[in-house]
Amino acid sequence: MSTNSRHDAWRTGESYDRYMGRWSRQLAPRFLDWLGVQPGRDWLEVGCGTGALSREILARCQPRSQVCVDPSEGFINLAMQQEKDPRVHFHVADAQDLPFEASSHDVIVSALVLNFIPDRYKALLEMRRVCRQGGIIAFYVWDYPGGGVEFMRKFWQAAIFLDPSAVDLAEDVRFPFCTPEGLTEIAQNAGLREIEITQIEINAVFRDFEDYWQPFTLGAGPAPGYCASLDPRTRERLREKLQHQLTAAEDGSITLKARAWAVRTRVDSSHG
Repeated sequence: MSTNSRHDAWRTGESYDRYMGRWSRQLAPRFLDWLGVQPGRDWLEVGCGTGALSREILARCQPRSQVCVDPSEGFINLAMQQEKDPRVHFHVADAQDLPFEASSHDVIVSALVLNFIPDRYKALLEMRRVCRQGGIIAFYVWDYPGGGVEFMRKFWQAAIFLDPSAVDLAEDVRFPFCTPEGLTEIAQNAGLREIEITQIEINAVFRDFEDYWQPFTLGAGPAPGYCASLDPRTRERLREKLQHQLTAAEDGSITLKARAWAVRTRVDSSHG
């Protein structure tokens, strides 16, 4: 495991849901509305996590079939508990080695996961392999380099102030390609065409500071993994630093922006 990925703990579905899942659920419908896929298609979701996008596909897109894969057994188990529709099937699988036949799906999507896949190019080639001619491959990632996920950025700013060595763990340093230019290059290198990119932005509203802070203590994800690794005294210093920096409304709520880049591509007749 590389030094800067040592806190990428994604095994516990419930903890992830508290940290990121609630914001993923807000992005998913906007992504699908932009995608505009016709009913009756065979869908594959790569890196389904706890099922935020999975449930929206079923609710909005009328798929003929839907397969959702993720390398985390914990995530898959939670997603299966929450979704019982007979059209959807969940499997533990690696995005870099998809267990499906070539040209077996019409629409392949991936939500907020491409940056965490060790070999992104290989994953996109696998998606291209299993996508039918004329099919769609689409994905979205957080705008880490542009500071688009303010609640994460605030956390790392405070953490780095107290521990300068944490700078290499922050997502903006680790994932500099999460920009329109970087994502376009990745898609082009995988042989994808008709590349379109749009911005999706939501408000991440926390009831109060504790609602903001508590998910960081659960260990699911890079920032929470780092937070959980701290000794109690250092963690309390980080907590106090953040509470001092964040501005709350009169009712105690804290509102921070969360922005993602969405990419839509098409597989042409030359793929193979």
